[in-house]
Amino acid sequence: MGFFSSVRQGRKDDAELGTGVWRRAHDRFQRGLDRFHQMLEGIDEGPSYDALVPLANELSDLLPRVRAVAAAAQSAAPSTGNDIPASEGGELNEVHRELSRSGNALATAAEAVAMVRLGVGDVAAVERRAHAVAGHVERAAELMDAAGQGKASHS
Repeated sequence: MGFFSSVRQGRKDDAELGTGVWRRAHDRFQRGLDRFHQMLEGIDEGPSYDALVPLANELSDLLPRVRAVAAAAQSAAPSTGNDIPASEGGELNEVHRELSRSGNALATAAEAVAMVRLGVGDVAAVERRAHAVAGHVERAAELMDAAGQGKASHS
């Protein structure tokens, strides 16, 4: 990505995700995903690599969902700082918690890939962590949907 493309993307991210907790949750997920792929690139082709590529693809497919949840949360309760904006029933605290957990789980999945790369870990550990990532993203999306419906029913 060139300089001007990066600037345009940054502005788009600022508009959709803000500059606070929702943006950081999204960016942490994206960094974890980048790290997962970096670790995967260091594995020689073979059974481990062949088993990890579909997991990498599944995790990559979650990024648009994470972005959508973070953007919806930013729209519902804009954040420009370090505090999670207050929501009527506290749902957004849970949304943020699940987004944070997804980023943390993705970082541990990348660590598990590094262990496979070093020959001291197994693919099953990566699979478990990848499924945890997906579960946290799914839960964040469910919570955000519920928060949106709850908001609509109060209107």
